[in-house]
Amino acid sequence: MENPSASVWLLDSADLDAALVAAWLAQLGESELHRFHSFKREVRRTQFLAGRVLLRRAFRDAGIHPHAISVVERHGHAPVVHIAGLAQTPYFSLSHSGRWIGCAVSSVTPVGIDIEIMRAGRDFGALAAHVFCEHEAKAIAALPESERPYAFYSLWSRREAEFKLGMTPSYYHPLPHPSLAIALCAAQPIHSSRFHTYCMRVQDC
Repeated sequence: MENPSASVWLLDSADLDAALVAAWLAQLGESELHRFHSFKREVRRTQFLAGRVLLRRAFRDAGIHPHAISVVERHGHAPVVHIAGLAQTPYFSLSHSGRWIGCAVSSVTPVGIDIEIMRAGRDFGALAAHVFCEHEAKAIAALPESERPYAFYSLWSRREAEFKLGMTPSYYHPLPHPSLAIALCAAQPIHSSRFHTYCMRVQDC
């Protein structure tokens, strides 16, 4: 059996302009365009569009031509992707937080990814008590104040990634980033040497 590996792609969409939006929209299929136009807020349209383009970029790195990709959107659920001429679509997961988009892809194991911008200045003890179980909340509250944001967002992103993966317990892989908490959960363990992380600009997609 092939050793599990995964690629994680991060995109900062801050520099997305009208010309790129038009070029990216031309890549989408009917189902994606319908969902894109259903969003009322510009930030959600941008996140959605950037996520679908980043997915194509990640698949392209795996040797899949964008024209071979067909995406069927499902409200409240991850999209279904079909690849022409390919029996098994690679496993993938998408996430967004603010201007950041994350995409995880693996040909071997199901994956779930979540990214969260770590925002300081919040009462993380109170937040943890509201959303986590008692012993988790107490552990976060016991930390020095400077360490609580990372602990809170790391656990939050792990829970979200587990939810997207659809199974727990799973194998948890936190990924380093200066401003994001990034959690990758997988159905199979992935050795650190089998991770590939790519940070993209909008011009590179």
